Amino acid sequence: MKGERRVGVSMIISRTPVRVSFCGGGTDLPAYYEGSENGGLVTSMGLARHIHVTVNARFDDSVRVGYSRTEIVDDFEELEHELVREAMRLTGVTAGIEITTIADIPSRGTGLGSSSTLTVGLLNALHNFAGRTPDAAQLAEEACRIEIDILGQPIGRQDQYAAAFGGANQIAFMPDDSVIITPLDFDAAALEAHYFLVYTGMTRKATDILGRQSACSDLDALRQQAIEVRAALESNDHAAVGALLDASWQIKRNLVDGITVGELDDLYSSIIDLGASGGKLLGAGGGGFFLFQGNAEVRAQVSKNHKVLPLSLDTQGSTIIFDDGDRQE
Repeated sequence: MKGERRVGVSMIISRTPVRVSFCGGGTDLPAYYEGSENGGLVTSMGLARHIHVTVNARFDDSVRVGYSRTEIVDDFEELEHELVREAMRLTGVTAGIEITTIADIPSRGTGLGSSSTLTVGLLNALHNFAGRTPDAAQLAEEACRIEIDILGQPIGRQDQYAAAFGGANQIAFMPDDSVIITPLDFDAAALEAHYFLVYTGMTRKATDILGRQSACSDLDALRQQAIEVRAALESNDHAAVGALLDASWQIKRNLVDGITVGELDDLYSSIIDLGASGGKLLGAGGGGFFLFQGNAEVRAQVSKNHKVLPLSLDTQGSTIIFDDGDRQE
């Protein structure tokens, strides 16, 4: 299958944010929202840490993909990177290209939704390479289709929408599969002053945990917290946000085995002892990043022994930051 390609020298680069979820994670799983009268609900944001996807025309019809390894194939069907393979299939760009991915953060097991960010960024770059300009909703829907429907991954839908839209939002996942996005009305500049991320140094495969969590129905309290944390953020009540993060973590850590281990509990307790009002492990659990609420003094103390990132908001979502060459279908 030769598919679409562009002739001449041409390159596209997409930039797509990873996400930070404040509350409600887990209610975006189909096993929850499809059986809930009110659906699932998360409050999350795009983080100003990104995955860049470069798509460049090759001289011949072969396909080269560079990530933690390099694949060069004559037929895209032979690619082992399943997200790249399925994004190429969906967009119809299946020959004569080179794809390279570059991440600002560790690319797997961080709890920041990096796999979905990559999928959204791939779709955006490949569509634009073919001369199309999809909107954020299309990118999110197609990423969900690839990851959940085609590849059968037991994951939720918030990561794809957060990556595609960026900004800080409350996202509702309705039983009829519709999605409602409501931007938060709050002081985004206050995020860096009151919140920070701590890298645990541990990574894990999210699907191993989510496969068990998707069958857990005790998620109503997490949905309610997504409502409450939005109100706290919009009223600049950061202590209340910290308390909600802690409450969310206490519920989440007991949902299924594997979400936490002794080293993670010890790290959490040590940072609370330094003065943080609360926090939670991001993503499915088992490693990655903690999100904490705490002031600059707490952050400075934590950064002496751990990798700390500011909570900086990405407002653009997935975007094309470079495009040269004439589009030809």
